[in-house]
Amino acid sequence: MTTLLISHSDCLDHDTSPGHPESPDRLRAVMRALEADEFRTLRREEAPVATDGQILRAHPAEILRYIATASEQAGDGYARIDADTIVSRGSELAARRAAGAVCRAVEAVARGEARNAFCAVRPPGHHAESVRPMGFCLYNNVAIGALEARALHGMARVAVVDFDVHHGNGTQELFEADATLFYASCHQSPLYPGTGMAGETGVGNIVNVPLAEGSGGAALLRAISDRIIPALEAFQPDLLMISAGFDAHENDPLAGLNVATEDFESATDLLCATAERLCGGRVVSTLEGGYNLKDLAASAAGHVRSLMRHG
Repeated sequence: MTTLLISHSDCLDHDTSPGHPESPDRLRAVMRALEADEFRTLRREEAPVATDGQILRAHPAEILRYIATASEQAGDGYARIDADTIVSRGSELAARRAAGAVCRAVEAVARGEARNAFCAVRPPGHHAESVRPMGFCLYNNVAIGALEARALHGMARVAVVDFDVHHGNGTQELFEADATLFYASCHQSPLYPGTGMAGETGVGNIVNVPLAEGSGGAALLRAISDRIIPALEAFQPDLLMISAGFDAHENDPLAGLNVATEDFESATDLLCATAERLCGGRVVSTLEGGYNLKDLAASAAGHVRSLMRHG
């Protein structure tokens, strides 16, 4: 059993325009960090392209057509989906690689080819609602993977834990009416997108732990250990997925939760240990936010270091 790293250079071709925080340099920084000698034993694969059928489990056909058309119409420039979300000619393929990576990671973990996996991909996905790309996100990668796990791999109950600094409104919207899916988020509040209040509980399958600006890593870890892990234990997942955003970092330019680099590794240790008790250690993680390149790279490296310890 090993840890699997899945990525693809096509994810660099999602060009969001000069100065946009969700830039190709984010993925370059993460992949450079994972070239260090300590990661030499990582099994590495290129992400496949998600099929229409895989994406259609989470999004209707008109969204696939909309994203493909926007990317095509961008030509040699850019097309704007909303104030924050910009696409280029390469965006539609990049988004399919990102979703395909998560589906392949789920397959590998389900088949016992790997104990756990990290998908180093972009664009991110957790803000993408079923019928609305938004917040830098086109397809909801983690939700597509969760629905794939349930449909094809016999995993009847799938949990997603999200420690991105922003609430994953899209994942919540896709999960909230389905008691066989679980979503938990600890995030800064108030902050974009304005969702994720503690009272948003779906059908008892949603756990939101809003944290005040400046709360710090100790509060993040308490949210996971005291609120999210007990809920996971009650839910009893067959697979644990992680929306791994690193924009809660103390140096991130888009938020102010004040989490230290090492706290992300500790958070991952808590979740992997929980997965070992509940679902045979099966964990699939995918990159979400993180916009200070140096600290994104260091935080993602710590996250993968923890996955490898538990792999």
